[in-house]
Amino acid sequence: MASEADEENGGPGPAEQAAPEAVDPKIAAAIAAAEAAGPADGVNVRIDSWIWAVRLAKTRSAGAAACKGGHVQVNGVRVKPAHTVRIGDEVRVRQEGWERIVVVKRLIRKRVGAPVAAQCYVDNSPPPPPRAPFAAPAGIRDRGTGRPTKRDRRDMERLRGLMEGSKPRPSGR
Repeated sequence: MASEADEENGGPGPAEQAAPEAVDPKIAAAIAAAEAAGPADGVNVRIDSWIWAVRLAKTRSAGAAACKGGHVQVNGVRVKPAHTVRIGDEVRVRQEGWERIVVVKRLIRKRVGAPVAAQCYVDNSPPPPPRAPFAAPAGIRDRGTGRPTKRDRRDMERLRGLMEGSKPRPSGR
């Protein structure tokens, strides 16, 4: 609606002349797909189903197991798999040594692609912990040195900790 000042000037003001925002077609398709995957009016969405649908769990049964194990909280309370989730709820999911904290933006029941799933929540998670650098296993032999001798094998087992009751060998012969 235009104000009286705009009508006197002969048109909308400079703030209203801005072009409509260009929406990326992929994002628009993602939003449409999320709305299509959403529940009908009056139908609730279970938390195990929702965390599976937005790809926080690999399978629905894994989502249910996380709920049963106490790894899922909604608004600070541990929940069972059948707990219903609503828009605006804060969901905390502990997985693989770190915690995902998301706020529900859209309710969906069916699993959707990753770009669509990202449109269904706001991620407030801290960054994941750094991965430990890959360490080479103990006792690696150089290529081409031949088969290890019995002495070499015992040294490698001692390095790996396989010989629990092994006694240190005397240094002399």
